[in-house]
Amino acid sequence: MVALGILVAFHVIVKRSKRLGLDHKLIADAATWILIGALVGARLVTVLFYDFQTYVAQPLEVFAIWHGGFSSVGGFIGATIVGMWFFRHKRVDVWKYADAIIFGVPIGLAIGRIGCFLIHDHPGTASDFILAVRYPDGETRLDHGLLLSINNFLMALVFALLARKKRPVGTYLAVFGLWYGVVRFILDFYRIGDATYFGLTPAQYVSVLMAVAGAWGIWRLLRNRRAKRGLSTKMDA
Repeated sequence: MVALGILVAFHVIVKRSKRLGLDHKLIADAATWILIGALVGARLVTVLFYDFQTYVAQPLEVFAIWHGGFSSVGGFIGATIVGMWFFRHKRVDVWKYADAIIFGVPIGLAIGRIGCFLIHDHPGTASDFILAVRYPDGETRLDHGLLLSINNFLMALVFALLARKKRPVGTYLAVFGLWYGVVRFILDFYRIGDATYFGLTPAQYVSVLMAVAGAWGIWRLLRNRRAKRGLSTKMDA
């Protein structure tokens, strides 16, 4: 499901870049590097912050990626670093390309998380909530994969609705950061088995940064819009 999610996300991103008049071939070139960055970042965060003692005891397990162990927020960090480097190196507008790329991320994450749900990779707390599922042990629990998949499908739908009109550069980056950050921060309180530091998971710390950055981005966009409206009013007066 992860591979399918990547393919669908790539298709959406290329289609979006063509619509915006961006170099979709450059997007395709960047995709390989960004994917590598995401995988490395996802693995490093898992090794260093989620199960460090296990990997210290069994160092070769670091390379046993077929056993799983990839942090999505680590993937965001790795993809962001590599993506910023790539587009700066190509001397293009980083924010335009980043906004086009993030547009396809929710649908890719939504599909990928279906795989997590099908194998119950991220069990949550026991619950009788309507979206809780029965686990093989007979316990009815929240399933982190299912909840994040639903959340990301909703975000993809909102992005599609927003795309009906031209939006300022940075809109989708800001919305994604705030939305994903807030939702992930809340949901991790209902996830079991993860390492915590001072009561919070590594993902929650990153989620706070994402939410703050997203909120700041939205504030900047709204401020710029008000400034443009004020300038237009003065010119018409």
